[in-house]
Parts: sequence; C-alpha cells; structure tokens
Amino acid sequence: MKSAAALIALLVVLLVGDAIGQRGSRGRCKCQDEGVQFIRPKLIESLEVIPSSSSCDKVEIIVTMKNGNKKCLNPESPFAQNYIKSIEKRSVEIKP
Repeated sequence: MKSAAALIALLVVLLVGDAIGQRGSRGRCKCQDEGVQFIRPKLIESLEVIPSSSSCDKVEIIVTMKNGNKKCLNPESPFAQNYIKSIEKRSVEIKP
C-alpha cells in the first residue's frame, strides 16, 4: 500500500515538474508575441538582435525607443530586415 502511494506521488511530481519545465522554457524569450511590424526610425534609440538559443528558439529584435520604452520588432517583417541591412551597411562604410 505504501509503495503504491509512493509511486503515485512520484508520478505526480514528475508530471507537474515536466509541465513547469515546458512553461519555463517558453518564458525565457524576452518577446512574448510576434512583435510589431514597423517603428518610425527617428524614434529608435538602439536595436538589439538576440539570436535563437537553447532557451528561446526564435530570433528576437528588441528596440529601445528614445523615450526609454522597449518594443519587440517582428524579425520577419520587411521593415526589420531592411532596417538591419541599412545598419550593417552604415557600419561597414564607417570602418576603414
């Protein structure tokens, strides 16, 4: 009787732990949604591109606005792709 109760308790702990682990892995992404499609470039202070990793399986782009707010930018939007290309082009032109 005690071993059956112990087995049931162990199964419950494993199932609850697995459910918490799944929820935790999704919670490690900084962007919880797809992100916005467009942000006015003159309002952007800085941009951070976070590549996919073991803790978050998607590429994230976090934009810090001049007013201090942070927004997630959809990395698949045409605006995001063009904006990143323009930044890369400017940084290549600046380097000797």
